[in-house]
Amino acid sequence: AVLGCEKMAPPLAFDDVLVEIGTFGRFQLRQFLLMILPLVFNAFSNLSYVFTAADLKYRCYIPECENRTDAAYLTEWLPAAVPYQRNQPAGCERYEAFVNITGDYLQCQASDFNHSAITRCFDFVDDFNTSAMIPCDAFVFQTEESTILRDFNITCAHNDWKLTLVGTINNVGQFVALPIAGYLSDRFGRRWILLVSVAGSALFGLVRSFATSYEMFIAMEFLDPVIGSTMYTTAFILALELVGPKMRVTGNNIISCAFSFGEALLGLLAMYFRDWRVLLRILYIPGLLALPFLYTTVESVRWLLSKNRKDEAFTILKRAAKLNGKTISQAAFERFNCIETKSGSAKSLDTQTYAQLLREALANPALVLRVINCSFCWLTNTMVYFGLSLNSVSLSGNKYLNFILVSLIELPGFFLMQLILDRVGRKKTLFTTLVLSGLFCIISVFIADIDAPALHLTLFLLSKLSITMSFGTLYIYTVEIFPTNLRQSLLSTCSMFGRIGSMIAPQTPLLAKVWTPLPMILFGCLGISSAITSLQFPETLNNELPNTLEEAMNMQGNDIPATDR
Repeated sequence: AVLGCEKMAPPLAFDDVLVEIGTFGRFQLRQFLLMILPLVFNAFSNLSYVFTAADLKYRCYIPECENRTDAAYLTEWLPAAVPYQRNQPAGCERYEAFVNITGDYLQCQASDFNHSAITRCFDFVDDFNTSAMIPCDAFVFQTEESTILRDFNITCAHNDWKLTLVGTINNVGQFVALPIAGYLSDRFGRRWILLVSVAGSALFGLVRSFATSYEMFIAMEFLDPVIGSTMYTTAFILALELVGPKMRVTGNNIISCAFSFGEALLGLLAMYFRDWRVLLRILYIPGLLALPFLYTTVESVRWLLSKNRKDEAFTILKRAAKLNGKTISQAAFERFNCIETKSGSAKSLDTQTYAQLLREALANPALVLRVINCSFCWLTNTMVYFGLSLNSVSLSGNKYLNFILVSLIELPGFFLMQLILDRVGRKKTLFTTLVLSGLFCIISVFIADIDAPALHLTLFLLSKLSITMSFGTLYIYTVEIFPTNLRQSLLSTCSMFGRIGSMIAPQTPLLAKVWTPLPMILFGCLGISSAITSLQFPETLNNELPNTLEEAMNMQGNDIPATDR
């Protein structure tokens, strides 16, 4: 085989084959449209807890003044019976009644209650008929919206942690899935892992909608991302793999936009389906319905080649060429086969020296500091990015509309990043967007007392726009500042710390219970701090990717844009 390769014309690289079969024809378009489905499903899986475990407004039920069948959240007599905080009735406190009021409910007056004796209002059944036990409705809710707070009685401050824990558990599940998904994907192939992740996520999501207790709900919330979170990376690979080099940036933007549209669609569906059980079924049933369509997708050609299943890989490439109206000769496949064989030998050699390279990297203090700096930057970006999405529902106004706008603001962020990244450079873009994100968060604190909901929302959106651009820049930047042989490992290390940031983000609404502006102050300080530390990174604009550790550590910035870009 080697002798045959030596007699042939120069070997044909994989990207050259893509040019021959068509860089973005009907075949790639079909693959892309199919992969948009799991990207949207992944957005549902990652953020559905924002609405299923949402906090609600409620107050104590006052049996002396109202009956359960027609109790209203706000009444004329309510200030006499319940203390108010920020013009809203307290959620879990009421005044103790002097007398047992049995007359007209609307005659409840301030003189009937002892305002110096506040009673805690809990949903406990103290006296009941043992032959007919029924739950005690101790709260009156502002709206008919139903979340797990209402169904599982997760009320009052001492239970707030149960609501925020849901988001953290979801992100822990994603963290656990990272190494498992990578191993299974490499062993069994991308296509089957995609099908299993979509089916598993849909199954656990539907089971979650029938949860009979908080414990059952939280268990399903964990298992959903453990099985399903890999659908994003797998769909990303399958969508972009057969796209030509010149179309990959556009393809990457399409994928990013698909996820953002998925987030916005989640907000839209939550707006119309206010019962968390119904919402989950609406979100997850399409996952099962989509399986027959996803089954028609093709396996990763690169994975097939890595497993020496070349005939199957060539069959897919021929099929792609035919659907795109192109033809590719057998001679071209044979030339391509030669370079893949040689690449496989090179990869084996790299694997043998990996441990030695890692030891050399850890012995380099400058590289270790770069990894630490990069990890802090990832933690900041994920924490602020997800934190802003989660806290958007606490802004004044329509929480559903706020969430939709905060999701859609990512779209201009992707395109703005693409416009300026190759003109301004990575370092300046990352520094500026992190600083702007931090400043917008901090400015919002100083105008918190101003009654201008539109202004508050605008600052919130500008902060999300900035952190979206920062996050996109960081992903590219991380790839460019590490040597080839360690790039994947060090990227994974930084990404792992980023996942820790997303685990902490769901807890930030608890800070608002202590002091309302506290989450925004935290996001602002993190953004500005990370911006300052990012100045230690080398500029990578117009530089080739470093192949060795020495090249990575000796990179010189080139701030002058290339004339051909």
